[in-house]
Amino acid sequence: MKWFRGLLVGGLVIAVLSGCGTKEETAVPATEPTDAATSASIVNDAAAFTNAVGEKGTWIIAILNDVAVDQEVVVAGEFRDKGAADGEIYRKIALYAQDADHNITASYTLTVPKLTVKSENLRVQGGTIQGDVVVEAAGFHLHETATIDGSLSFANDNAKATAKIDGNVTGTQE
Repeated sequence: MKWFRGLLVGGLVIAVLSGCGTKEETAVPATEPTDAATSASIVNDAAAFTNAVGEKGTWIIAILNDVAVDQEVVVAGEFRDKGAADGEIYRKIALYAQDADHNITASYTLTVPKLTVKSENLRVQGGTIQGDVVVEAAGFHLHETATIDGSLSFANDNAKATAKIDGNVTGTQE
């Protein structure tokens, strides 16, 4: 009977410990490469931001503080909403922090001489891009919570016709 009680207690301990461990299993360790199709990239410096917006980057890029990049940045690559293979083409630069209810709690500034958008359906939300933005891809969206403190230009008629500018642009729009 003692062996049965020991087996039962041991089984309960294993069940509790394995239940506690499941949340950690979903985190991606920093030493392993992340899956660009499904991961978000949370960045706090220029190099990490530049890598995250590249062709092998992530579908959503969120900055944790003001970030300054001293060179032109190109947002490139095709990504799908939340990394779903059948999801719509979508990409997002989040220049803000939010609470559990998705309310913006802090806004940040991305300072860059020039940001060129080559990713289709890029949405910029909640903060300021300080610098010029050139849109070469269809579906650019400047959310109402975002500002471009610089000029905004479109490389072609399709890019301009499919853009949605709800935010503020302090410079010229061409």
